[in-house]
Amino acid sequence: MASRSSLAKITDHLYLCGASAITHERLVRHGITHIINSTNDVPTIQVPGIQSLRIHVDDHPRARLDVHFDRVADEISHIASRGGKVVVHCAVGVSRSATLCIVYLMKQHKMTLVVAHDYVRGRRPIIRPNTGFWKQLIDYERKLFGRTTVKMINSVAIDTRCI
Repeated sequence: MASRSSLAKITDHLYLCGASAITHERLVRHGITHIINSTNDVPTIQVPGIQSLRIHVDDHPRARLDVHFDRVADEISHIASRGGKVVVHCAVGVSRSATLCIVYLMKQHKMTLVVAHDYVRGRRPIIRPNTGFWKQLIDYERKLFGRTTVKMINSVAIDTRCI
């Protein structure tokens, strides 16, 4: 089972983790060539030979992560096409970075939202995009495929949930 301090292999060229898993040794061991840091406050580790991209966003339901969806998905695809490997991280590897990995699978691998979410969760069971990111993912799925496979429902036990 994945922990907050491990790199989860999503595809042969895409990894997902929290900031504590970003170490020089792990990056080298997995052949990582690029880092996508999706935080506002966690510094990007500087490693010679490894390029980085910073996506400044808070893990808050009102934060607009969707403005970065196409750019990040296209960048991951571009890195993969050149034989590179990318790790996407946020503070704990649960919400922001997981959302970006789901977006990549939806756009570049033509997976529906429900399939992409289940796929990522199967490789990193602790993922849990916040409700605002879920809404943005649903809108993105509608934009990509003209329909949605997930809907938001209100729950008395816990705020808003996705099914």
